[in-house]
Amino acid sequence: MGMKGKVALGAVVGIVVIGAVSANAGDGNSGSGSGDKGTSASGERTTGGEKEKAAEAAEKKAAFAGDGDFQVGTDVKPGTYRTTGNTDGMCYWERAKDSSGEMDSLLANDNVTGTSYVTIKATDKLFSSSGCKDWEAVDEKAKGSPGSTMSGDGGMFRVGVDIAPGTYKSTGNTDDSCYWERTKDAEHGLESITANNNVTGSAVVTISASDVYFKTTGCQDWKKSG
Repeated sequence: MGMKGKVALGAVVGIVVIGAVSANAGDGNSGSGSGDKGTSASGERTTGGEKEKAAEAAEKKAAFAGDGDFQVGTDVKPGTYRTTGNTDGMCYWERAKDSSGEMDSLLANDNVTGTSYVTIKATDKLFSSSGCKDWEAVDEKAKGSPGSTMSGDGGMFRVGVDIAPGTYKSTGNTDDSCYWERTKDAEHGLESITANNNVTGSAVVTISASDVYFKTTGCQDWKKSG
């Protein structure tokens, strides 16, 4: 969608705190769903770990590339998707209400370092991605083994799956470049944000079990302290 696509709506991503201008824009309705699950490439019987591998391979078929414009409902189905392993903030994505390429068509966008989760709604018309690793469909009912530490520049973590609820601390942050955000969904609208902050020095935040995602960029690593 042109060079404008390298800057998040309103300001550089993550530099604005609630109460000021939003770093992202979007509608406030919660979205849900998962991508289309393909069929296993193998017709052989599978058991135990092989079943898990076959299921994972089938889920991978729902992914789409990290570069391109995708029509919602045709090229990509509504649902929640994840991209991982992005570096230097060069991954950019946007949800749009049409394919005009105009600023008014943008619903939400972001520049990503690390991981990003995005919910594409059935009412979206176009999803664009540039410089990102491939996107994978997310099973919103999946469970994980949540950790108690996270990279301060790791992007988005799913609460209860990637990271455990609790109180976390990040120390040694400089120049107000550490930004964190607690969110209730992956739509990336202002209404999605439960709380956020820019931090110099030490940062302490309590991630609630009711939070859905936690986002961190430009911070020192976080450790669970309570």
